[in-house]
Amino acid sequence: MKLAEALMLRSDAKQKLASLYERIKENAIVQQGDAPHEDPAELLTEAAGVVDQIESLVIRINRANLENRLADGQTLMEAIAARDSLTKQHALLHAAIEGTKREPDRWNAREIKWVATVDVAKLQKQSDDLSKQIRELNATIQQANWNVEFA
Repeated sequence: MKLAEALMLRSDAKQKLASLYERIKENAIVQQGDAPHEDPAELLTEAAGVVDQIESLVIRINRANLENRLADGQTLMEAIAARDSLTKQHALLHAAIEGTKREPDRWNAREIKWVATVDVAKLQKQSDDLSKQIRELNATIQQANWNVEFA
């Protein structure tokens, strides 16, 4: 199995756990005299098994991310951390750009006018550059995920 397949299994397991969570909540209480649609105890047992499965996958995925390197020599874990950092930087720039967009609340020329205190064009260029870096890094990580054998 490839690392990418394990990541898909983890994603599926997380979705299944979320579904079980909701089903447990829906069946944990019923009106007196009614029966639940599903047995909450069975759902809890199934959910515990899914949690164990996710834990096992996460450990193995993290190990693979630590042990495997990209062509530039950095580990997958380092590349993922770098991608997360770039994503956070991009979100900060995006927030600054969005902060400059304010609907005018002027009714006449004597009311307050809002003026941006940052260079929006410069921030947008930086944001676009970060987007490109994130896309390229994502592509590199995805390629590695399909090349790494998963134990």
